[in-house]
Amino acid sequence: MKLLAIDTATSQIGVAFGDAGRVSGEIRIDGGRRHAEQLVPAIDYLAGELGVGLDQLAGIAVGVGPGLYTGLRVGVTTARTLAQTLGIPMVGVPSLDLVASPWRVTSRNVVAVIDARRTEVFSASYWPVPGGLQREGDYAVGPPEQVAADIVATGNEVLLVGDGVTAYPEAFAGVDHIETIGAAAPSVTALVELATARFEREEFTTPDQVVPMYLRHSDAHIAWDAK
Repeated sequence: MKLLAIDTATSQIGVAFGDAGRVSGEIRIDGGRRHAEQLVPAIDYLAGELGVGLDQLAGIAVGVGPGLYTGLRVGVTTARTLAQTLGIPMVGVPSLDLVASPWRVTSRNVVAVIDARRTEVFSASYWPVPGGLQREGDYAVGPPEQVAADIVATGNEVLLVGDGVTAYPEAFAGVDHIETIGAAAPSVTALVELATARFEREEFTTPDQVVPMYLRHSDAHIAWDAK
């Protein structure tokens, strides 16, 4: 089955087309906050380069966050609009899962952190299991120092991945038992793989059932409340 995969939870835009669980082609753009301007042209360009017509798609997969409010909304809305127009099902996958998934071959605890701005990170913790990773606990938002404190408290060997590492290196400096890998954006390759498995199990939804996972209000909402 052919599918389109989109993630816009971070400052990067990720787009990929997949076929039978394998990535046919991928584009990643560090677009800052220009997701609305760059996402659709990126999809059109990649489809043209691969010779894939959108009418050939059997499904659309999208990273649902948590992530930056505006970019996440653009990605999920675009994916839903395409799926509704084409009359095809969708799969939504948490973006923190997509940060962690490429490191599933490790024997260590994997902690994924996405920069949430305002000196906070979105985070989730995972353990390797046969065939992938299993999340431990809920998706969370809070200070990076809290993530560091939680790592220290467990005493586990940890692989810390995501752009939250790059954004707040001082929070994790000096923490024992961790290896840090910064600037790791949600992987659209992982999105193709995870979504294909869910489509094959018929664990898909209609477009209206796919909603962003924000975990907190937008900057504009918070600024309004402050006023």
